[in-house]
Amino acid sequence: QVQLVESGGGLVQAGGSLRLSCVVSGLTFRILNINWHRQAPGKQRELVAGISRYYITNYSDSVKGRFTISRDNARNTVYLQMNSLTPEDTAVYYCNTKVTFSTEYWGQGTQVTVSS
Repeated sequence: QVQLVESGGGLVQAGGSLRLSCVVSGLTFRILNINWHRQAPGKQRELVAGISRYYITNYSDSVKGRFTISRDNARNTVYLQMNSLTPEDTAVYYCNTKVTFSTEYWGQGTQVTVSS
């Protein structure tokens, strides 16, 4: 059974930091490309960051320089370190992986709330 489980969300003041984790089970983790997405109330889900099986990373312009994505293949875990948070970062954060053109998996999401 494939599972992606996010954790690490919470309430933080503007300027603060959080580290999200996404633990993957049921797949061969080391060959996966993993992404973090977020969805704010009333907005479409957006891609925030991604890391490939070769550790190549990419970021949306809105988080570049503030967020860092990393992976630990020994722990089947991808992290999203979020610094200098602003209220605009408030959203539910999801990790996701696409294993074929038509097959992808999502976690249940973790809420991040940044107060001003």
